[in-house]
Formats: sequence, C-alpha cells, structure tokens
Amino acid sequence: MKTKDLKFNSKLVHSGHFKDKFNSVSVPIYQTSTFAFENADHGAACFAGECKDYIYTRLGNPTINALENCIAELENGFGGIATASGMGAVTTVYMAILEQGAHIICSDAVYGPSRTVLETLFAKFGVEVSIVDSTNIENIKAAIRSNTKMIFVETPANPTIKLTDLKACSELAKKHNIILTVDNTFSSPYLQKPLDLGADIVVHSLTKFLNGHADIVGGIIVTATEELFKKIKPVMTNMGPNIDPHQAYMVYRGIKTLAVRMEKAQSNAMKIAEFLEAHPKIEWILYPGLKSHPQHELAKKQMSGFGSMMSFGVKGGYEAGKKMINNVQLATLAVSLGGVETLIQHPASMTHSKVSAEGKISAGITDDLVRFSVGIEDVDDLIADLKQALAKV
Repeated sequence: MKTKDLKFNSKLVHSGHFKDKFNSVSVPIYQTSTFAFENADHGAACFAGECKDYIYTRLGNPTINALENCIAELENGFGGIATASGMGAVTTVYMAILEQGAHIICSDAVYGPSRTVLETLFAKFGVEVSIVDSTNIENIKAAIRSNTKMIFVETPANPTIKLTDLKACSELAKKHNIILTVDNTFSSPYLQKPLDLGADIVVHSLTKFLNGHADIVGGIIVTATEELFKKIKPVMTNMGPNIDPHQAYMVYRGIKTLAVRMEKAQSNAMKIAEFLEAHPKIEWILYPGLKSHPQHELAKKQMSGFGSMMSFGVKGGYEAGKKMINNVQLATLAVSLGGVETLIQHPASMTHSKVSAEGKISAGITDDLVRFSVGIEDVDDLIADLKQALAKV
C-alpha cells in the first residue's frame, strides 16, 4: 500500500519511511557531511545527475529526504525542501521568486522577520513591497501591479489570529499569474492544506507544531509542482541553509504525534478561550473557534479545526497585560509556539519589535496584545493559572 493513499493519521506514522539494509523501524540518522563514491565514474555520474546517489549533505541526505517526503505527502504537494529554520524557508522562497524590480504583496500580520526582511534587505536590492490587510481580498486585488510576482500570506496570522480566504486568494493569484505562498505554521497540515485550496507554495517553521517539543529549529518549503521545486531547490543548496540530519530526525519523530498533540491542544484552547471571553478583566479575545471571531465561518470552511493559538487584551492595556504575564506560574513566558508546553508572550515588544510603530498599528499588533500558545497540560490547571494571574491585575 502506497503511503500517499493512506488516511492522514497513518501518513503521520509511515510517510517518508524507507527500507534500509538493516530493516530499521525508525529512519536512521545519517550524521555525515559527505558520501563516498564507488569510483571516479560514479562520482562524475552523481554530479552530472545521471544517478540519484548521495554526494554531500547540503545537496541531499537520506534522513533529511525522509522528512521532506513525509511533509510533502502531508501537504499533498510535489516535493519538500527542508531548511535550518523557518526563516531559512521564507527567505529561500523570496530569493527564488523575486528579483530586482519585482513586486510582492505581503499580509500586514505575519511573523515579524518575514515582513522585516522584505522591508529592509529585499527592498535594498530593488524589490518593491506592498503590505496589506489580506483579510479583505479587495485589498490584495487593489495592490496588484504588472510586476507583482508573489502574494505572501500567513493564516491564521501571527500574532493577530486574523484569517485570509485562501481559495479566493488563489483564484486571484492564478488570474494574474502570481505565485501564492502561504505560511501554514499556525495550523500545520493537520488543520489546513493550502495547496488543496490553490496555493503554489507552503512554508512552515518546523520548530513549532510539526516538531512539537521546543527542542529544534528548522523550516520547510513544499511546492505544488515539479517546476517550482526545481526553481527553489538549487537556491537552497547554493545558499546553504539546509537542515542538519539530526534535527531532521527529531522533527520526523515529532510529526508522528502531531494528531494527538493537536487534538489535545485545541480542545484545551477552546475551553480557555471561552473562559477568557467571559472574564471581566479581558478586553477582547481572538480565537477562530469562538463565534465572536469575525472570520469564524471562514475558519470552519478552510480549516478542519481551530488550532491552539489565540491573542487577547487585558483591560488596562500594556501595564495590565505585563502584570498578568509576569504572574503566570504554569504557562511559560517565552517566544515560539506549538510545543507541548503552554507559552505566553508580548509580540509588540518581543517577536514583532522590529516592525515599525506604524506597521504594528496598521496590522493590529497593539500594545495590549498577548499571544497565547496552548499546550497539552490539564486544561483545569491552565485555567487556574490564568485565573490567579488575572486576579493580580
């Protein structure tokens, strides 16, 4: 039975696995920088692309390939390209698609560095950037120019938990021959499959839900077509942001429990969101599972679950939120997300601190915004922790 024909939970366990000469049940870690050739002709054939044997880990490695093939299957894509970090994936895509004079449309609320590198590094080399609120498809449509090469969106967005209509966005992109790239980190392929909705490229920070244990840093690119794969893969191998085999192994192992982790975390998140929404010291809360979320119906349409990420504001603004954050005891004050542990942080002064003040305001990254990544602890303990922290505000 081919793994691509399996149901999703079976794919999590079996996709990417290959049979080695020892019949290993787990994919081995090929912790080597280089691979020996049988003779000079074999080496020449490998470099000429006449055989698919391994040459050098930056160019390819069995452990890394197992991870790439696994995630490509989970996303229903053509192929995966693993990188040393999520930003390694994002910048590799930018480098492959954009050139001097090209134009990119980017969601206003995305992971901070995804936007910052466009407005600083890529702008320095002549790339034109339009930052828009992608929750309204008309904003994207209005920003399209004759030189627009890419639309880059993150949905749900970091850290505002705003959503972009991927089907509408992909239809617009195809009409204008523009590549649509989606950062799917907040959902993982367990909850959302952008390629199925018409996107061309998906990127992930492997550090987050796919690995799920806050112990590695990595990224991946998945393309819908062979053509895009062949355009992006050489950029990665030439620039060198490849993932390490041991890191790839750690992610590959973490993926096997993605479903059970996501189900527990989003079950916790729903109960916590309902608790916070009813709490008198909470000014506002955004969680796709709540009917009060302005895009609740869109979340139901393009996602198979609501995830475990939320943002909220404490009455009293920044100082009140800061006091609440400083008083949690079970939740951990740290950046990142998607691990088994619950994390809390303040985006305006932390993950999105390099975004301009004007940029933060227009994106909805307010000073009172608290980002909450719900883990798999007992939900009663998490609610009790929030309750005692809010009592001190």
